[in-house]
Amino acid sequence: MEEKRVNYSQFLVPLIIVMALMFFWNLSRNINDVLIPYLKRACQLTDFQSSLVQSAFFGAYFVIALPAGWYIQKKGYRKGIITGLLISSIGAFLFFPAAETRVYSLFLMALFVMAAGFAILEVTASPYITKLGDPKGASSRLSLAAAIGSLGATIAPSLAALLLLHEEDVAQSTIDAFTPSQLEAFLSSEAELVKPPYLILGAILLIIAVIVVFTKLPSIKDEEGGDKKPLIDILKFKHTLYGVGAEFFYVGAEVGIVSFIIRYAKWFNLPELTEQRAAQYITAFMALVLIGRLLGVYILKRFKPQNVLAFCSISAFIMVFLAIVTNGYFSLTCLSVVGFFTSIIYPIIFSLSMKDLKEYTKTGSSVFLLGIVGGAIVPPLMGYISDTVGIKYSFIIPLICYIYLLFFAVKGYVVKIKA
Repeated sequence: MEEKRVNYSQFLVPLIIVMALMFFWNLSRNINDVLIPYLKRACQLTDFQSSLVQSAFFGAYFVIALPAGWYIQKKGYRKGIITGLLISSIGAFLFFPAAETRVYSLFLMALFVMAAGFAILEVTASPYITKLGDPKGASSRLSLAAAIGSLGATIAPSLAALLLLHEEDVAQSTIDAFTPSQLEAFLSSEAELVKPPYLILGAILLIIAVIVVFTKLPSIKDEEGGDKKPLIDILKFKHTLYGVGAEFFYVGAEVGIVSFIIRYAKWFNLPELTEQRAAQYITAFMALVLIGRLLGVYILKRFKPQNVLAFCSISAFIMVFLAIVTNGYFSLTCLSVVGFFTSIIYPIIFSLSMKDLKEYTKTGSSVFLLGIVGGAIVPPLMGYISDTVGIKYSFIIPLICYIYLLFFAVKGYVVKIKA
C-alpha cells in the first residue's frame, strides 16, 4: 500500500499543471464574449462581422481536433501539452500587431491560432487526467478539472469587461460626430486596450510551456486496445449522428446567447446599463453553469439522462422565449438563467451518443467532436439576422437549437443498431 501511495504522489505536479491549463483556456474562450462588442467598436463592425470572432475560435477547434488526436497518439501527452501551449501563446502575442494595425482579419487570425493551441490542449487534457493517478478516482479528477475550468469561464467576462470596456459607454452618435483625426485617435486608443491582457496571457502560457519542458511528466501510453474504426463505419449508428447534431446545436446556442447578451442589453437603451455592467449577465450565465454542473452529479444519479435532457431543453427554450417577448432586466435575467439549464447537457448528449458503440467508441468520440463547429456557425447567423431584421429576432435561432435537443432527448438517442 505504501508503495502505491508514493507512486501516485508523482502525479500531483502534472495534475496541477493540466488543471491550470483548463483554467486559462476556459478563461480565454469566454473573453471572446466581451471581445465581440469591443472589436465591434474598435474596428467599426456590424453584428455579423463582430460575431466572426466565434467563427475563428470554434472553427479552429473544428479543423484541429482530429489532427490533434492523431498528433498526441504519435508524440504523446507531454509533447501535446508543450505544442498546444506554444501555439496558443503565439496566437495571444499576435494580438499586438493586430491592435497596432486595427486590421480585423489579423484579430481573427490571432484568435484562430490561439484556439488551435487550445484545441490541442483540450484533446490532451481530459484523457491525460484520467491516467494521472488511481483509475478509481478518474471521474473525480475530471469533475474537479471541469469545476476549475468553469471557474475560469465565470471570471472571464467580468475581468474582460474591466480591461476592454469603458465604465461609461461612448455613444455611437458621439463617435459619428468625430472628425477623421479625432476618430483615428479614438480608435487607436481603443485598440491599445487589448494589448496588455493578451500579452500577459501569452507570457503566462509561454512560462507554463517552459515549466513543462523542465518538468518530468509521467509518460503514459493509451491502454485502450484496438485501433479506431474507419470514420465511414459510424454512419450506421443513427443515434451517434443525431448526437453530433445535438452537440452542434448545444454549442451553437450557448455560444450564440453569450455572444449577444451585451449587444442585446445595449439595444434596450437603458442609460444606467453600460456594456461593462451588461457583462455581469454573462458572468451570471457562467456561474449558473458551474452551479448546474455541481448539482448535476446528484441529478443524473436519480433520473434518466434522456428525461433530464428533455427537461433542460424545454426549460432553456422557455427562458429564451421569455427573453424575446419581454424587455429590460427581466429579459436579460432569463438569458442568464439559460446557463443553469444547459450546464449538464454536454455530458448527457455525449454519453447517449456513445451508447453501445463498443469497439467504435473511439471513432464515435472523434466524430462527436466535430459538432463543436456549431459555435462557429450559429453566432454569425444570429449576427446576420440582427443586422437585417433586429437583434430580438436573432434569438429565434437558439429556440430552434433547443427544439432539436428536445428531439434528441425524445427520439434521436434511441439505439437502433448495436455494435
